[in-house]
Amino acid sequence: MVRKPASFVLVLLLLAVAAGPVRAQSNPIFLAHGRIEFMRSVNVYAQLTSVQDGDDQWTDLIKKMSNHFRTSYFDLYFTGNRSLYKPGRESDDKQTAFFWQPPAQDNVVWSDLVNGKGVSRKNVFEQAFLVQDSLRRIKWKITDETRNIVGFNCRRANAIIMDSIYVVAFYTDEILAEGGPESFTGLPGMILGVSLPHEHVSWFATKVEAVAVTEAQVEAPLKGKKVNTAGLLQSIQGSLKDWGKTGRQYMEAIVL
Repeated sequence: MVRKPASFVLVLLLLAVAAGPVRAQSNPIFLAHGRIEFMRSVNVYAQLTSVQDGDDQWTDLIKKMSNHFRTSYFDLYFTGNRSLYKPGRESDDKQTAFFWQPPAQDNVVWSDLVNGKGVSRKNVFEQAFLVQDSLRRIKWKITDETRNIVGFNCRRANAIIMDSIYVVAFYTDEILAEGGPESFTGLPGMILGVSLPHEHVSWFATKVEAVAVTEAQVEAPLKGKKVNTAGLLQSIQGSLKDWGKTGRQYMEAIVL
């Protein structure tokens, strides 16, 4: 039997890693760039119930017209100190049409992870906003709980954001960029899972690919009405002032 030279075997291994999703390894691969697919899942029924006051026939009607869960996919490209989170492939689930576009369905979030700057494009009531601000500073509490997500060893961290929203995150130090989905950052590695239990929404990685990422793939969005986070809230508060609990829930989803 002809024995292949060691250099030939090494080339094959590198090609295999670059060509497809990264799986669990006996020896961790520390990624500096690549693409992560996240599935965003919203428990629609639980969200509607949380804002329901008494016998709300309108809420019950919306439940009948809606799927129990709404799922959507996003891609996070990362390289060096920058990342770009944007809508990915279409969901296989058939989603019931709403009277308006639910918040955060098509967010684009650019993060400069070293300088702590972010630019987000968010569509609210058919108007595009370009939110330019500092990255949210989150006071994480890292725990001893661990979990494996798409082959990566992750550690749990907890936090409170926006005064009252409880966050559970799972991050891995096997991916060097300290980013995550939406505006969740600030842990010593990549966040591969986020859950907001009381808001009934979560983001979890379904795939990690060790692929080359170009400068164009991590460019900040440019189009939209330029505001900061405070300006965005000011712009939409008037439209939501009569929505009660639903309005508060909607605003929280917009600024996450």
